[in-house]
Amino acid sequence: MARLERAPLTPREIADIERVSAPSMTRTVAALVERELVTPTDDPLDGRRVFISLTPEGLVVLKETRRRRDAWMATRLKGISAEEREVLVKATAILTRVASE
Repeated sequence: MARLERAPLTPREIADIERVSAPSMTRTVAALVERELVTPTDDPLDGRRVFISLTPEGLVVLKETRRRRDAWMATRLKGISAEEREVLVKATAILTRVASE
């Protein structure tokens, strides 16, 4: 759902970004549509394409999920040393680079 926050995407585009199969993404999108967290919209220029976008409820769920995740992480990071924080900062840069390749 986070991928849809900036702009609607096709299921194929989402599958490519997430590096999963198109059928797998189709099932995921169908489940999100059923829960009314995303909505499909036909491409007005190409009837074969469908764009998926977040619903207002989907955006609320996304923001709440992030809030809970961030609170969980903040609680765990309170107990680490300055040296450990420095290691995490360096690891973050490495992981970001690897994930973007």
